Amino acid sequence: MGYSVIRAAGSGVNALGPDILAIKKGVCLSFECKAWEKSSLSLDDDQFLKLLEWEENSASDTYIAWRMNGEGWFFIKLSEMEKGNGHFNITKKKAMGINRRLEHVLKVDRSSSLS
Repeated sequence: MGYSVIRAAGSGVNALGPDILAIKKGVCLSFECKAWEKSSLSLDDDQFLKLLEWEENSASDTYIAWRMNGEGWFFIKLSEMEKGNGHFNITKKKAMGINRRLEHVLKVDRSSSLS
């Protein structure tokens, strides 16, 4: 779809930024990738807050890309995660209900405000 893509060095290790950046004509999308086979996905406060800071500093849309075996990839906005017990969480049911797939993320009309 015409994006230039880079995997961040040290992704999954240093948690200083997201795993993947996709850039096209001034639009930057950031993805923190997780393959998690549980009924919910959790990020600890520190990792979540670093991703939130990244999103604010870069003015990029930042997503948690959650791969579920047999279901494919689901893309969660940081604002869709819920705070609880020292973590930010989203249930599998909620992620599947949102049902945001890569095609939607890449085709979003970026002329409107980023939300």
